[in-house]
Amino acid sequence: MLREVALDRCPPFYRDGLFVAALALGVLFWIGLRSFVPSSHEPALSFPTLLSLCIVQPILEEVIFRGVVQGELLHRPWGRARFFGVSAANALTSLVFAALHFISHPPLWAAGVIVPSLLFGYFRERHNSLYPPLALHIYYNTGYFLTTGFLT
Repeated sequence: MLREVALDRCPPFYRDGLFVAALALGVLFWIGLRSFVPSSHEPALSFPTLLSLCIVQPILEEVIFRGVVQGELLHRPWGRARFFGVSAANALTSLVFAALHFISHPPLWAAGVIVPSLLFGYFRERHNSLYPPLALHIYYNTGYFLTTGFLT
């Protein structure tokens, strides 16, 4: 089961210069977000809600989308086909991932989810493991909620 969703091994992805660049990209995004988008005036989220948004949901989403969906699509020859360096499996998984965000997000934010989704899928394939996209997704979500003022 763990092998089927790419959780059977954890390569040293944290030594990958591109992974480190993806972490830095998150920081640059948060600085830009903080600079150009006003902080939320929403009340602070409860600890269980933050735990869900920053840890539980990213884990579930990565297992489902990058582990199961992208993993299954990569078993098909057409899923491994690449266009501008992105596999068809990654592109299709990211489109579905972003489309489902339209249910609970404003349209611009939902559409914006495609960029990190493609990045998560890239690292899933680069390391043949779910651990890099898990780490990035948790990191990006946590940074987003810290930056947008959902925490006090």
